Amino acid sequence: MTTETEGRTANGGPAAAAADGSGDGAAGTSQAELATADALSYEQARAELVEVVQRLESGGSTLEESLALWERGEELAGICRAWLDGARARLDAVLEEEAEEEAEEAEEEDV
Repeated sequence: MTTETEGRTANGGPAAAAADGSGDGAAGTSQAELATADALSYEQARAELVEVVQRLESGGSTLEESLALWERGEELAGICRAWLDGARARLDAVLEEEAEEEAEEAEEEDV
């Protein structure tokens, strides 16, 4: 039985993207972002990012509040990017596997 975090990592979540070197990986994602990324699904991070953007666009925040919102938005964008990079890596792996299988079948037909 896998834990929720292990399942997300195994299924191409942000920690998997960082661990396998795809996307920004460890070079572009801080440990804090990875820890937060494991706690948030893509949908949760995206929804919070939308809220942050709306708050920034509405104005009325102090400079300090705006900076804090901006930093959180950057963190959330990184989390979303990591999830998407993980999904892209999984899709690429499936497409590569299918292409290899087709090549093997074509080779067998030629023999």
